Amino acid sequence: MRIVETNSPDETWELAAELAGELGAGTVIALHGDLGAGKTCFIQGFAAALGIDEPITSPTYTLIGEYEGRLPLHHIDLYRLSGPEEALGLGLEEYFDVDGITAIEWAERAEGLLPPDLLHVEIKADAHSGTRTFRIFRENEA
Repeated sequence: MRIVETNSPDETWELAAELAGELGAGTVIALHGDLGAGKTCFIQGFAAALGIDEPITSPTYTLIGEYEGRLPLHHIDLYRLSGPEEALGLGLEEYFDVDGITAIEWAERAEGLLPPDLLHVEIKADAHSGTRTFRIFRENEA
């Protein structure tokens, strides 16, 4: 398990870029954190490190955003879903064995449908200091 604190969006982007350099195709990232914790900011930094130059916004209304870079990035936001039953019809499994990286915000809403080798990124924001604490781990490291 890796624990990292960031104190600005730039530092969050640096952390995401470092992680992007370590991960390969087929990786599925489960992002966890409260609303406003920094999940989309993290994905923006990750995408920039993959050479994606189009704006990355939260796909809350489209659910899935697909971007081309050094590796394709599939950005999935499950915020609007109430749970796994609603996620069943999305075809999420099509994104798990692809040539790119899949990042899922609010991944807990698809619990039981996600691959077992997920990379978890938990983000906690301190409202007073603005510091973000990232816990990065695989299921067997929790």
